[in-house]
Amino acid sequence: MEDIKNLGNFRVFSDLSEDQLNKFRKTVKMREFKAGTTIFDEGEVGDSLYLLLDGEVEINQALTLQLSKGDYDTREKSIIRLRSDISPCFGEMSLFGNDNKRTAGVRAISDCKMAVIMKDDLFSICADNPDLGYTVMLNVAAIVTDNLVKANQNVLKLTTAFSLILEK
Repeated sequence: MEDIKNLGNFRVFSDLSEDQLNKFRKTVKMREFKAGTTIFDEGEVGDSLYLLLDGEVEINQALTLQLSKGDYDTREKSIIRLRSDISPCFGEMSLFGNDNKRTAGVRAISDCKMAVIMKDDLFSICADNPDLGYTVMLNVAAIVTDNLVKANQNVLKLTTAFSLILEK
């Protein structure tokens, strides 16, 4: 597919050969989203990895925890905006959790074109090709680790700000 010729630019697929990349190209589903469209919501069950081929998206998370079943506080904070020029992927967190829930929501800021790889296809290719699978899982682990470090830094900033407010 012409639209996914740059699959190797995505961090999750870095260090793979063209033959290895072609295994994933065969399973990719192309999706388009209009500006303002919700791609997925935080808390939804996730079963796929998204590769942003063209456009810009915003990743957001709820500002409060849901304390009870009827508690619907919808305030959100934009965590980051991602543009296709950096070849971002998202949705990887839900592929590995016990409950497969999305840890953030994603909304299209502009019209977007995406390649979507289903969890079952990703894991099947990795299981059938152990060397390829090892590389992909190392790449995913690096992405998740980097995101965790950023989240920890944000928590530290928030707790520092909160403690400074309480000291006054």
